[in-house]
Amino acid sequence: MAVDEPFAIAEPISPAPPERVRPVLLHQFWADAVFLHWPVPAWRVQPLMPRGVRADVLDGDPADPEASSWVGLIHFRMRRFGFGPLPAIPWLGSFIETNVRLYSVDGAGRRGVVFRSLDADRALPVVAARTVAALPYNWAPSGVRIDAVAAEYEAVRRWPGPRGVRTRTKVRIGAPIVNPTPLELFLTARWALHTSRLGSRGRTTVRWPNEHPQWPLHEAELDFLHDDAVAAAGLPGISSEPPASVLYSPGVPVRFGPWRRVLSGDRRRR
Repeated sequence: MAVDEPFAIAEPISPAPPERVRPVLLHQFWADAVFLHWPVPAWRVQPLMPRGVRADVLDGDPADPEASSWVGLIHFRMRRFGFGPLPAIPWLGSFIETNVRLYSVDGAGRRGVVFRSLDADRALPVVAARTVAALPYNWAPSGVRIDAVAAEYEAVRRWPGPRGVRTRTKVRIGAPIVNPTPLELFLTARWALHTSRLGSRGRTTVRWPNEHPQWPLHEAELDFLHDDAVAAAGLPGISSEPPASVLYSPGVPVRFGPWRRVLSGDRRRR
């Protein structure tokens, strides 16, 4: 989407989903999530957005390329992944994930995220997600250690690459957050993903909605970070600085509905 195309006002930031997903295509549980975030100029991430969406900003005009957007490095344990009304898939439906994501808004003002990479430690789900959902998953053997006071994740990318991209994060878990700030909601209450798919009409952007309860967030403090994934995702130099936001959550159950095509300049409401 060119920056001068018509663009609807972004939907309000809400801790609850603005719509229920129907029908439910996928269900899963995102456990022990660690969120690290850095501010980044919107102009820097805009070239990494799919066609038809812009970099989202918390304050200011999303159409202003000088406004500040965000990049996130997120770790969690995928649990109880399943399809529609069917039970969760044993073994293959549980894995460790590390992703790099950007914050997006489409022409109808619907907020979401754009994944620049997703590393998971089960090879078969990686192949399935790349093939069916056109998401940039990588196979990355991973480890996790969680207790009452700390969370530690490590992943090393193996396929398709770039091979050797390594991330290791350790945070200390703090007190529950009773009233999340507008920034904390902006970074966690995201009700769709935007991604580019190759279809019968060529490459197109789709919006894939999700729903879940409000994240039960905790304060967190970074103990250690080694990260190559943000740079490999097209943003070198960002994660070499301390993150501006560090959060932890014990997790939420999540459901995804069917994706829909995003049209350039689309002003249709939900």
